[in-house]
Amino acid sequence: MYTFTSHYIDGRWTAAGKERIAVFDPATEERIGEVPAGTSADADAAVAAATRAFPAWSALPHAERAALLERLTDLLINRRERLAAALVAEVGSPASFTAAVQVGLPLVTFGSQPGLLGAVAWRSEVGHSVVVREAAGVVVAITPWNYPLHQIAAKVAPALAVGCTVVLKPSEVAPVNAFLLAEAIEEAGFPPGVFNLVCGTGTQVGERLVAHPGVDVVSFTGSTAAGRRIGALAAATVKQVHLELGGKSPSVLLHDADLPTAVADGLAKAFVNSGQTCTALSRMIVPRSRLAEAEEIAAAAVVNHRLVDPAAETEGLRPVVLADRLGHIAFTFALGPLVSAAQRERVTRYVREGLREGARLVAGGPERPEEFERGHYVRPTVFSDTAPDMTIVREEIFGPVLCLQAYEGEDEAVALANGTPYGLCAAVWSADTDRATAVAGRLRAGQVEINGARFNPFAPFGGYKQSGHGRELGLWGLETFLQTKSLQLP
Repeated sequence: MYTFTSHYIDGRWTAAGKERIAVFDPATEERIGEVPAGTSADADAAVAAATRAFPAWSALPHAERAALLERLTDLLINRRERLAAALVAEVGSPASFTAAVQVGLPLVTFGSQPGLLGAVAWRSEVGHSVVVREAAGVVVAITPWNYPLHQIAAKVAPALAVGCTVVLKPSEVAPVNAFLLAEAIEEAGFPPGVFNLVCGTGTQVGERLVAHPGVDVVSFTGSTAAGRRIGALAAATVKQVHLELGGKSPSVLLHDADLPTAVADGLAKAFVNSGQTCTALSRMIVPRSRLAEAEEIAAAAVVNHRLVDPAAETEGLRPVVLADRLGHIAFTFALGPLVSAAQRERVTRYVREGLREGARLVAGGPERPEEFERGHYVRPTVFSDTAPDMTIVREEIFGPVLCLQAYEGEDEAVALANGTPYGLCAAVWSADTDRATAVAGRLRAGQVEINGARFNPFAPFGGYKQSGHGRELGLWGLETFLQTKSLQLP
């Protein structure tokens, strides 16, 4: 059992009230732990601690902050097996995927911050002015359950690196990893109040933090609906808000694309983490003349995406190599359960809605997989004959559901790709890389993969339209937490 009874505030574990939030294993549906249910008073205490700590922390030499982050990275590397076990249990990601991505990617982010600090233009001259970059202040980080430690790292690591202090509110669905991180931060020796952890619901803790007048920056990852609410609450105090929200990302297969490779790659990226991925390529836009071929390939490839017990799965990796000191990132063809009963019901409801609206089922369906009597499993599903106005085409499902869309000409393909309220990610496939790149330039999305290119954790990450605003990761992730000041000299 993972049992935590205290929040981490002002450099110490602070006893919370008697209310607890239960944590469940999505594969077994068994209770595996509990964390404290925070209150508005806990949120206030965390913000007060961060406010007191900010002047000294922001004034600390960059090298000293970098040294603490390096020590933290080493401690997390030493804890990677414990972190992975907790994430398998609370999220349900297969063990191999968890080790490589759910833990490996956050380690890359934490480990990269000291080097990135040297790339910031902290001081520059413009005529008779000196332009200074400095820490923005107290940061509230509100993170989701699908890649919980990765999203924490994308916010907490750069904010701490540049001199901000942080209050973290992790998802109450998958909070254990955040408490393990807090233990490592305490052991690393960060000063009191620099990092604070308060768990709780969005209404009880999250909204209080967002509206708090002592908070300078809110960084949120989650649903578009929640992002709208956060933006409205934060507007009252005119604080900075960075939003990384939903997606309905298209993969555009041009007429000359290598269809077997492109369809297999698109299917894998639609189903990654059981489709619980904001960048999932959940729409595949295919030439009408090759639609039947794409359907056949997709139907055959779905069987490679097997449902597994996440704690037992250790094989099935397709490596995607990153040039870093912490090892390779990899994606897996194995699929675990969805994170909760509510999430399973949401996804199966969308599948039924697709059938009701007239989409044709190529593979999968809403029925429970026969091989799993318990756990929040759903069948990986592919639809064809979908129309642009269908619910399953326009709304983020957040499960392993792929929609095939047919087009005649390149202009129609681009229009279909841009035809949802989202703009987080996209992909283009063509035998001609220059042609694919030209089409990518017409897509309204924050990241576009060309011919299956791998994810880059040092490139800017963020969306257009209702996928949010602001950027995370790499140098851009650091600059998100900086203010710019100009000093006019005589």
